[in-house]
Amino acid sequence: MINSLFITFYPKKTTSNQNTKAVIYARLTYNSKRTDFTTSRKIDAAKWNSHTNSTRGNSTEAKALKRYLDDMRAAIYDIHDRLVREGKRVSAKIVKDIYMGKGEKQYMLVEIFQDHNDDMEKLIGKGYTKGTLQRYNACKKHIEDYIAFRFKTKDLPVEDVDHQFIVGFNHYLKSEKNCAHNTAQKYIVNFKKIIRIAYANQWIEKDPFFHWKGSWKTSERKYLTDIELQNLVEQEFEIPRLDRMRDIFVFCCYTGLSFSDVEKLSEDDIVTDIKGKQWIKTERQKTKSLSSVPLLDIPKALLEKYKDHPQVKIGKVVLPVNSNQKYNAYLKEIATICGIKKNLTTHLARHTFATTVTLSKGVPIESVSKMLGHRSLKTTQIYAKVLDEKIEKDMEKLQEQLRLLQEQKEGEAKRESRNEE
Repeated sequence: MINSLFITFYPKKTTSNQNTKAVIYARLTYNSKRTDFTTSRKIDAAKWNSHTNSTRGNSTEAKALKRYLDDMRAAIYDIHDRLVREGKRVSAKIVKDIYMGKGEKQYMLVEIFQDHNDDMEKLIGKGYTKGTLQRYNACKKHIEDYIAFRFKTKDLPVEDVDHQFIVGFNHYLKSEKNCAHNTAQKYIVNFKKIIRIAYANQWIEKDPFFHWKGSWKTSERKYLTDIELQNLVEQEFEIPRLDRMRDIFVFCCYTGLSFSDVEKLSEDDIVTDIKGKQWIKTERQKTKSLSSVPLLDIPKALLEKYKDHPQVKIGKVVLPVNSNQKYNAYLKEIATICGIKKNLTTHLARHTFATTVTLSKGVPIESVSKMLGHRSLKTTQIYAKVLDEKIEKDMEKLQEQLRLLQEQKEGEAKRESRNEE
């Protein structure tokens, strides 16, 4: 029956010792959700009647235990009835907590999420980045929108989050928010952290993510070809802001740095070795790993071009970088002018560095991994793409080797034939 509270008692042994008495547990079930807790009473398993959920016999001990369980049942029902009369929210856990003296405090999902994000904001630069905070804020907003969409309310008790909630949220991100599969998975992973916090603090009894397993789809990493990159470098822009943003993007293409790393790049990050070669040696903001990149002629020329820029002279940075939002907007204009149909982003610039600028030119993947600041070679392999041009050249070399080998064999066969004659 919906909205009815059911109470059952059952014995449960905590050890395999046959001589050990079983602990009697109480189970509260409300709207198909249940919670169990100990009654702090024990009994011999043989003296328990599983059909009546009570004790067997008429001994003084059995009667006392029966009265205790009856009083507990009555007290629990009184709590349930009071909550119903007062129009308050009812759940098996709420009733249990009130009975056990834990009060009626409810931990709300959005409130927990907001507290987490507030704490994260205080640690920006001390273990977290602005980008990470932005993702968690975006995830919280999606959670708020989903709760309003499905439950017609502003917030929800965290204990109401179950496997069905997670599946529904995942579907909502794809259907209503038009998120790509992997983007939705990233938001689910962010949300999972909030639920794990609630579980660790015992605000919920079960982890709803226990039976949930995400999946990731392999996406095609786009990059600029040699021709596209050359056209981008040679394109002349009459508008100064577009010229500047193009230069910063090209700098990323030839160094493999991310937007956040270029934004904070300072003179201290430009190091000259004993041979006079200039290097970029900087700690990646995302992974805190060292990125070590030798400066090629094009990025060196760009640093020289902007050394007298007001934004560079006033601050400690070496390039005049605008906000990420404006930067991406300008890149769209640049792509249109250059006839590039790909979505220009700093991620695409890193992919271009890993493929077109380095790997396709024969740079070993271990060296590329070091320059990109990756901790694992597997991460680099995600970026690394073997270009069709390189495959064609490699196959041409192989074909030449096979041709020479065949000519050598034919020559040896002719010499043997002449010797026999």
